[in-house]
Amino acid sequence: MPDPTATAPPKAVRPLDEATMWAALAARDAAADGRFVFAVRTTGVYCRPSCPSRAARRENVRFYPGPSEAEAAGYRPCRRCRPDAAGPAERRREAVARACRLIERAETEPALDALAAEAGLSAHHFHRVFRAITGVTPRAYARARRAERLAAALPTAGTVTEALYAAGYNAPSRFYAEAPERLGMSPTAYRRGGAGARIRFGVGACALGAILVAASERGVCAILLGDDPDALVRDLQDRFAAAELVGGDAVFEAWMARVIGLVEAPGRGLDLPLDIGGTVFQQRVWEALRRIPVGETASYAEIARAIGLPAAVRAVAMACGANALAVAIPCHRVVRSDGALSGYRWGVERKRALLAREAEEGEG
Repeated sequence: MPDPTATAPPKAVRPLDEATMWAALAARDAAADGRFVFAVRTTGVYCRPSCPSRAARRENVRFYPGPSEAEAAGYRPCRRCRPDAAGPAERRREAVARACRLIERAETEPALDALAAEAGLSAHHFHRVFRAITGVTPRAYARARRAERLAAALPTAGTVTEALYAAGYNAPSRFYAEAPERLGMSPTAYRRGGAGARIRFGVGACALGAILVAASERGVCAILLGDDPDALVRDLQDRFAAAELVGGDAVFEAWMARVIGLVEAPGRGLDLPLDIGGTVFQQRVWEALRRIPVGETASYAEIARAIGLPAAVRAVAMACGANALAVAIPCHRVVRSDGALSGYRWGVERKRALLAREAEEGEG
């Protein structure tokens, strides 16, 4: 079955406009805590959206992304709601982040009771909170991390079995049953750099220049954009050094046409299976990107908060840069906190063009 972290991540957070923030403030919406703070010009104080203090007049309210920005503007924290301290939602996210780190460092899967005790919660409550924030259960997260360790160990291990035990598998047969879904091929083929895997590919032209589309037995595994078709082929060869790369047949040509159609009109979506690959963290980021609505953008910081790891902004940017499925996984919809375009693997001008196309589709 597919990696659960790739199919049910938290929903990506959209940038908030002032009207939305004012509505959240008027409703004392605790769900908005951590997404912004508001300051009152007449008192010089800033608060959480859920602060129970007396409502301020709209003309006296200013909105800021967080406490540091409000304090830089000269405001002091409210003594009632303590916006500069971690609130309940932040404490839950931090507890889950600590649990994730414990799972990642552990040689064997930690018991649910032990993780819950570390978080200071009951096992039932911790399980529910963990799933709400990460989109998966603690056990599913642990299994996905173990599979990731195995993928990293396979290329240099003496044998596949040696890598299995080093990654923490006590019953190798269990992983062999799941390996094709987790690795995209058998463990032996993965260890040999894709040896034995057959990947169809084709190179063509689209409105953004040259395009390479490749597909494994599981689905589309690469959509690469650029100016030099030969460079795109070399990129594919580097990715699957020992795989058999073959030209596409009639079915694949139809797939390629649909991918090119996606580039021409990103809002249409792509109704084809994807072989996403990547690490557990990358999969969480990429699935969060796929939840950003067509025609809208989100910042790297917002994506980090959406996956429950608000401090992982740089890692989110790196995951966007590692995406090999251009447009299908819409990393072009991620912008800087100030709305500026940057950091697109296939060039900022292509990013600008894709966003412009989506905006035009929305107007149409």
